[in-house]
Amino acid sequence: MAKGRKLLMSAASLILCIILCMNADVAAEAAGRNAYLEPLSSGVSAILDPGVTDCSELLQATAQELNLELNAEKKEPSTLVMANVTKVLNVRTEPSTEAEKAGKLYKDCGGTILERKDGWTKIQSGDLIGWASDEYLLFEDEAESLAADVGITIAKVNTKMLNVRMEPSTEAGIYGRIPLNYETEVLSVGEDGWVCVDYEGADGYVLSEYIDIQFKIDAGETMEAIKEREAAEQEAKRHKNYGAYTTDADTTLLLAALIQCEAGGEPYEGQLAVGAVVMNRVRSSAYPDTIHGVIYASGQFTPAQSGKVNRVYESGNIKSSCIQAAQEAIAGTSNVGDLTHFRRNNGRQGLVIGNHVFY
Repeated sequence: MAKGRKLLMSAASLILCIILCMNADVAAEAAGRNAYLEPLSSGVSAILDPGVTDCSELLQATAQELNLELNAEKKEPSTLVMANVTKVLNVRTEPSTEAEKAGKLYKDCGGTILERKDGWTKIQSGDLIGWASDEYLLFEDEAESLAADVGITIAKVNTKMLNVRMEPSTEAGIYGRIPLNYETEVLSVGEDGWVCVDYEGADGYVLSEYIDIQFKIDAGETMEAIKEREAAEQEAKRHKNYGAYTTDADTTLLLAALIQCEAGGEPYEGQLAVGAVVMNRVRSSAYPDTIHGVIYASGQFTPAQSGKVNRVYESGNIKSSCIQAAQEAIAGTSNVGDLTHFRRNNGRQGLVIGNHVFY
């Protein structure tokens, strides 16, 4: 309100000055410039600014003040943009719903505006560059408000190794040391050169000269990055650990015998996969709940039906890799996720390991 009143007063001053100067010109022309100009100038000065004795000087000063006030009120347009979605927003290679997907923005992700046209905005969010519909974006104050809520301030280490202190002092104890490019959340910034950061849940302190502080919001993903991530997730799912299954040494050797009969000539990954299939069945309600019951279930494993598993087990001549695979599978490791079947690879869709396809 104070700024508004000041601006209004400045504008009124300028208008009054213009009117008075116009009157001065008329009066000077009618009765002689010398007779009226001097008293008028001093009168204007007395009204508007006792320190100004020249109307033109006053006009210039008032106009300059007005200009400064107006410029102070101006705000540069924000280049921040935030996704306004509950789940995911497709980012396109061109400003059209028919264009290919360049990537995706997720809830609370944001970026920088590169270009805007026809209801679309070209953005950069991390490595992702592309067009998104304005219908699903937030701009200006709304974007900044959301970013303030969901973003975090990060400290990134810019030295080879940095001590994290228990107190803001070089004499304080050390929680630990964090390496170059390590990132952690900033909790507060002191005026004494120390920054409080999160260190494994505790408040740690580091010297500000050894970190770079930046505000971060989540970025989108390119389609290439999405494919790589999904592949990695599938791989991780294949190697999921389901927890140990309690059994005895004889049962472990029985599983090892089956593994040797089914995949003795396969790489270790193939041997582990067979053991994992057995254990997946043990955990499934669709099959017997014991290793022995699964192995000898009717119509399941041909070597068990034919008696070969028994012969290998009784001979004791079982490969160490097969025993190891049995032990690992019983311990809960699976490199085939929760798959429960396998056969020789004949083109069937599934996970191929060695000469088998798992499904």
